Amino acid sequence: MAQTAKQGAATTNVTLADIERAAGVIKGAVVETDCDHSRTLSDLTGADIWLKFENLQFTASFKDRGALNKLVSLDPKQRAAGVIAMSAGNHAQGVAYHAKRLGISATIVMPIGTPSVKVENTKGHGAEVIVTGGNLEEAAAFAHKRAAAKGLVFVHPYDDPLIIAGQGTIALEMLGAVPDLDTLVVPIGGGGLISGIAVAAKALKPGIEVIGVQAALVPAMYNRIKGTDLPSRGDTLAEGIAVKGASALTERLIRQSVDDILLVTEAQIEHAVSLLIAIEKTVVEGAGAAGLAAVLANKVRFAGRTVGLVLCGGNIDTRILASVLTRELAREGRLSQLSIDIVDRPGQLARVATLLGEAGANIIEVSHQRTFSDLPAKGTLLEVVIETRDRTHLNDVVDRLRTQGFEVDIVTNPGGSR
Repeated sequence: MAQTAKQGAATTNVTLADIERAAGVIKGAVVETDCDHSRTLSDLTGADIWLKFENLQFTASFKDRGALNKLVSLDPKQRAAGVIAMSAGNHAQGVAYHAKRLGISATIVMPIGTPSVKVENTKGHGAEVIVTGGNLEEAAAFAHKRAAAKGLVFVHPYDDPLIIAGQGTIALEMLGAVPDLDTLVVPIGGGGLISGIAVAAKALKPGIEVIGVQAALVPAMYNRIKGTDLPSRGDTLAEGIAVKGASALTERLIRQSVDDILLVTEAQIEHAVSLLIAIEKTVVEGAGAAGLAAVLANKVRFAGRTVGLVLCGGNIDTRILASVLTRELAREGRLSQLSIDIVDRPGQLARVATLLGEAGANIIEVSHQRTFSDLPAKGTLLEVVIETRDRTHLNDVVDRLRTQGFEVDIVTNPGGSR
């Protein structure tokens, strides 16, 4: 892509010098997060995997970088007036936290449906939070009107050279820590993160490959760059990159410096979130896991490469996280729901329970359904949620029940396959 899309503006508006200057601005106030090797993920993917733990920033997101770089640039009059931003959460927290540090009042507009953890964390940083608009674009429209009415400085989450330069400092740190990186895989929402990273990385190491990742449910930048018209079909776990609009600035930078964009499914994102918890013992949100999801889904493409993944955020709602983990257990065959037709007479439940116990399955939930089923009046539907070691063990348990005369169905796994 970078080789064929050079038409457009003659200038990028963001340079390596801008990014290096931003690194000096944020030094000491933003965490220089670890960039660590993952032996297990490397074994799983066939690539040499390095993880940049931006989920360990104070606000649990890379957004601290750009927000601080922008806020420091404001003159005294602008600081006195205050700032306003629109965000699904991470930009909001970065702006709110650093505005409070610098003594600047902040108003944050968040779309309806923003995870509660992000709303509450933003309020906790001292900002006024307004929840309105069905998506980021509607929230942005409200924020712009409010900014004009009250004389506030609008701090855009990605369509700003200072924001982009701040995010690009991640590439300086990654290549400083691991000079051998030959591929960077970076989530794309509005494109501020990957734009800054790509500008810095290509300037420091022209041969490096920069790959973007978007959720297949919200492929806005993918459509613009690839010339496709894929639909935005619903909510994604990666709400941090669920941006349906576009920025001329970030689109231009992506065309100039990003080599390709890949799409990942919801099941692939969920799997990556679960793996990072299980293997790296680190919590990431859907957007933060998108890079790993892309590598796992395209192992041949990345085999043998030295790959840097940006775990861009860790602000995931605990209820959603619990759902992701249990759904992953179901996909692995470790947590399953069985529907069993039994005769409605004493002893049948005990018989099933005994067979499950003898097969080494653990019973989690049990329910009877006598009314809303197609079974005869003397039959009942027994629904049992069980825990097994893996899918092979699950199949053995089901076979054991069937050999004893029970009709058994395994309820379809949630969320589709990976």
